[in-house]
Amino acid sequence: MLLPICTLVFAGRSRVAWICAGLLLLILGTGQAQPAAFQFRKPSIRQAQVPFVLQRNLIVLETFLNGKGPYNFLLDTGIGTSLITDPYVGQELNLAMEGRFLVAGAGEERPLEAFQVPSVAVRLPGGAEAAGLSFLILSDDVLNLSGYVGMPIHGLLGSDVFRSFVVEIDPEMQVLVLHKPAQYRPPRGRRWARIPLDMEGRKTYVTLPVQLSESLTLPLKLVLDTGAGHALSLETTSDSRLQIPATHIRTPLGRGLSGNINGCLARVRALQLGQYTLSTLVTSFPDASDVASRAETPRNGNLGFELLKRFKVIIDYEHNVLMLKPNSTFKDPFEHDMCGFDLLATGPDYRKYKILRIEPDGPAFHAGLRVGDEILSVNLMPAEFFNLNQFSRLLHSEDGRRLLFVVRHPDGELFTTTVQLKRQI
Repeated sequence: MLLPICTLVFAGRSRVAWICAGLLLLILGTGQAQPAAFQFRKPSIRQAQVPFVLQRNLIVLETFLNGKGPYNFLLDTGIGTSLITDPYVGQELNLAMEGRFLVAGAGEERPLEAFQVPSVAVRLPGGAEAAGLSFLILSDDVLNLSGYVGMPIHGLLGSDVFRSFVVEIDPEMQVLVLHKPAQYRPPRGRRWARIPLDMEGRKTYVTLPVQLSESLTLPLKLVLDTGAGHALSLETTSDSRLQIPATHIRTPLGRGLSGNINGCLARVRALQLGQYTLSTLVTSFPDASDVASRAETPRNGNLGFELLKRFKVIIDYEHNVLMLKPNSTFKDPFEHDMCGFDLLATGPDYRKYKILRIEPDGPAFHAGLRVGDEILSVNLMPAEFFNLNQFSRLLHSEDGRRLLFVVRHPDGELFTTTVQLKRQI
């Protein structure tokens, strides 16, 4: 039997990286996960603030499991069942495991072994807790989220949080406010856009007008996905009118649970969110064979946090509404990596950076950089002075900007070169 669990998209590299689009479980054991709701530890509490770190367009929460931690978990509306991606957590907590699964996501390789953990006590800062949340734990940390995010990442929290609270997200202040749904009163004011949410199974969808060309605007059904580091992803097999724009770049989009995911990056003209229009969005178009066949519910793509972070966001499952108010980043342009390489953060503090992939015929390629190079400095600043967020901003910063790199080749040779950033789409 096939049980659809989640869709997760993650901008873990310098451009969009798909991690487990259309995640499916092939059940080999017995039993099915039953979600446990979060509650406030004190019944009198009506709301609680939870600080987070916004890293690579992803929400990272400190989370305590069975009284130990903190562990770092990504908060993701795109998954129905929470995941522990680091097997060491299971060993450290001596978690009881049941039901063996094969997990198949987007990609080209064999499914991965995973196990069900039926009951884990979860506590978030601010007093929100779940007495017995069900998780899946991967047998191998194939996603290496820590290296792609640039800090230790141990797993993902899914829809249980959003089904328990009205969740207010302030990307600028990097704080969540969790509200009791029954006592919540939504804000008023003309600046707030109200967008209906459609609940199907354990996922949430929005239907939004997307202008694909001068003459074509379509209402597209999109997964609301806070675990997607990109702005927008569209699946061309979902509608024959969805075509990849003529100006695009062919590129690996990342790695899924079952291997590499390929596709294209391009721009769509505009997307409408209530009274707000966002223009020239960098959009990923994954190959149909890698993604669309694994989607459990018909949809046209997903809406990610590279777009949502430009607003104060209120996600209200209880009343089926998404509310958005623009913040100071609303007018920031959408850009892609203009250097042409993918980085992996390594070392005990994730401040050593190695090049995983070079874009053929891209700026980094023409500057003589190679796969396996370790970046030692950028513009005469030691690489360890940068976190992965700061590196990403540099690589997305300005068409024509020059960056001076000092790298160490895999053979130990030191190499200095200048890379001129180039907007390719």
